Amino acid sequence: MTEAKNYDVLVIGSGAAGLTVALQLADTARIAVLSKSTLQAGSTWLAQGGIAAVLDPEDNCDSHIQDTWVAGAFLSKRPAIEHTIRNGPPAIQWLIQQGVPFTRDQQGYHLTREGGHSHRRIIHAADATGRAVHDVLIRNTLTHENIDIYEHHIAIDLITRRKLGLAENRCIGAYVLNHQTSHVSVFKAPTVILATGGASKAYLYTSNNDGTTGDGIAMAWRAGCRIANMEFNQFHPTCLYHPKAKSFLITEALRGEGGILKLPDGSRFMHKFDTREELAPRDIVARAIDHEMKRLGCDCVYLDISHKSSSFIKEHFPTIYERCLDFGIDITREPIPVVPAAHYTCGGIVSNEYGCTDIPGLYAIGETAFTGLHGANRLASNSLLECVVYGRSAAQHISSLPLSQLNNTNIKIPDWDESQVTDSDEDVIISHNWDELRRFMWDYVGIVRTTKRLERAKHRIHLLKQEIAEYYSNYKISRDLIELRNLATVAELIILCAMQRRESRGLHFTKDYPEQTAEASDTLIAPLNFAWPDSVRCDDTLKKLSNDETD
Repeated sequence: MTEAKNYDVLVIGSGAAGLTVALQLADTARIAVLSKSTLQAGSTWLAQGGIAAVLDPEDNCDSHIQDTWVAGAFLSKRPAIEHTIRNGPPAIQWLIQQGVPFTRDQQGYHLTREGGHSHRRIIHAADATGRAVHDVLIRNTLTHENIDIYEHHIAIDLITRRKLGLAENRCIGAYVLNHQTSHVSVFKAPTVILATGGASKAYLYTSNNDGTTGDGIAMAWRAGCRIANMEFNQFHPTCLYHPKAKSFLITEALRGEGGILKLPDGSRFMHKFDTREELAPRDIVARAIDHEMKRLGCDCVYLDISHKSSSFIKEHFPTIYERCLDFGIDITREPIPVVPAAHYTCGGIVSNEYGCTDIPGLYAIGETAFTGLHGANRLASNSLLECVVYGRSAAQHISSLPLSQLNNTNIKIPDWDESQVTDSDEDVIISHNWDELRRFMWDYVGIVRTTKRLERAKHRIHLLKQEIAEYYSNYKISRDLIELRNLATVAELIILCAMQRRESRGLHFTKDYPEQTAEASDTLIAPLNFAWPDSVRCDDTLKKLSNDETD
């Protein structure tokens, strides 16, 4: 019999978004937090640069809103931007109250500047801000008596009333695999929050860790949620290029403090692509680097900050200095070899300013969500800001609901059925499919696209999904198989969205439609048999998030 665990709130994901909402709700609700690896393994822990917020008296929210709007190629939703930016300073104050040790200078907290920002507004903890934030949130979560942490647990699929043939659809839990014991449990909760991050692992080269496989997006899609703007995959311009340096990011702040991009011959090139040069938004810088690498046939370009003093570099970028030194690169004396790498998913599960999705009881926050904030390109350091702001907003909305009236403990949920499956003796197929998917996504759906490349990718993903479905139906599940299934689903969504966008805007650049259309619209995909939420819906504003609804 499948074990059942009952909670008021189930949080799937243990990064900044998930832990923020858990801490905000824990005083009045029993919370379960699922982490598919260790708590420190998420993308939050790896974030270097900082958090964008209006904290300088000479700065203002309107300026930050405008910078976000411009970076998003005028596709962002103004209400989403305003909600995020205006709630930014209180979110930072909450982090400070939690104990995050942001870097100080003589004027107070030190603020740096990154590409696309018109002011210094990036609050940071040296060059390891994500780790500093995550470490504090983890510590506070572990010590809260109402929060139970389940490491090495990966959600397989969401459970909804509609799936069980019941009226008034609502998400009521999830099937969850403990991949250390191979045991499947049912986690029942009247409120489920997806905070599972993005899907950058769909690409061969990524700055993220192995966990960014689009799990929440794929589960929400299978459960009946709309997905939007998956074609906008941000490629961070500067990932360390070294055979032994797996997924090590070189923060945008290094360019913000004067780092210069150079070709192998030592010449600069960004002035040929944008008047902002190294401080142009990430999509422009990534395409410029990609263009120069292909033009010259070189393996990488170089990011040079050696003209700054050694003490300045070591004080501002201690993590990067030490990590590069481990690979024999002294950044106080020589440039850093860099390449673009998949970094952030700007699209995701359609949700509003409270994280409400199309399914009552199901919330999506952080990178896994599409709120309209980022538009066609995320502005640097708006990601951690989004996690904390929307974590707090979702908690506010959930707290306003009568959880006691949403009790679902009496609903009979079927056991996880493994009676028709066997142990696999061909796990090599999983690794081969994983490698094939990531390679053709990089080749055909990468920084520069064409219609023909996208058609090839669509054909390949169709065949791959058939093979994965057959494998999933006949063999016992594992974390690798769950992630491969999710990644294939998300890759198909990326391809379908990219094929629908017949223009070049922000992070989506296609040679067949190189110009930007006059009217900006979202790419919205709805599952077959999609139905609007019934009487228990969160908020009718979900209907207003897109100008275009497409099956």
